[in-house]
Amino acid sequence: MQPSIEVSAVSKRFRSVVAVDRLSFTVRPGEVTGFVGPNGAGKSTTMRMILGLDAPDEGRALVNGVPYRSLRRPLTHVGALLDAAAVHPGRSARDHLLWLAHSNRLPRRRVDEALELAGLATAARRRAGGFSLGMRQRLGIAAALLGDPRVLVLDEPVNGLDPEGIVWIRQLLRSLAAEGRVVLVSSHLMSELEDTADHLLVVGRGRLLADVGVAELIERASKDRVDVRTEDREGAMTVLANAGGTVAAVGTDRLAVEGMPSAQVSAALTAAGVAFSELHRHRASLEEAYMELTRDETEFAARAGAA
Repeated sequence: MQPSIEVSAVSKRFRSVVAVDRLSFTVRPGEVTGFVGPNGAGKSTTMRMILGLDAPDEGRALVNGVPYRSLRRPLTHVGALLDAAAVHPGRSARDHLLWLAHSNRLPRRRVDEALELAGLATAARRRAGGFSLGMRQRLGIAAALLGDPRVLVLDEPVNGLDPEGIVWIRQLLRSLAAEGRVVLVSSHLMSELEDTADHLLVVGRGRLLADVGVAELIERASKDRVDVRTEDREGAMTVLANAGGTVAAVGTDRLAVEGMPSAQVSAALTAAGVAFSELHRHRASLEEAYMELTRDETEFAARAGAA
């Protein structure tokens, strides 16, 4: 049986607040899946329900076809990082992992392997209370990998990592997915997900907004814009507006043109004698694509926070 995460019509309410509203999705093996949405969208609650920490009011969340709580030796099935601070500050990194390994009947060698993989071998006997945030993140990731699980659920794994650590976690996640594992990663850093994730689950107000490939989402946001570089910005704006385009200045020498294909933009500028040094179809960043998709949800969250 292939590893998977299945969330089916899950709802969760906290008093009068609906945190998750009949949310459904499947996370498949072989790709890094980003789990994103505005603050208060229900991401953390959903991850907690997947991991059996919160019980859904309706629906079900399954890991490898069963509820997390029914898994025997769960660390061998699912590795999770929700809170890097969830470690006794008086324990060394190695003792923390040894305790986890003992609880799931894992061999001691897995502790040293996980520490090595997380780049903590030289800090194994240091107390976790003296670790930086980045080192605590690495220890949390080591714990998630301890049982060599086929499913990984990681909440903001990049948080606190230095540039070297960010490159390391990016490569690690992609290599784990390439081995056929399920990798679900929550993050607010779209720039990191653009370089790491293959697929996105976007939620807002507890509901699914998009279940889409990263490349497809970027393509959707890129299709109607042409970028132009010209020293005659004012002249180019007039020509293109008269030709039916919607034109906006970007910086001191660039224009963003919507509503006209590249060939029409080029023809209009050439006919008017307006020189340009660059003209190409715009490729949106994942940040732009995400903001376009979640604009209404983000505004709602901002209003709710101000109330």
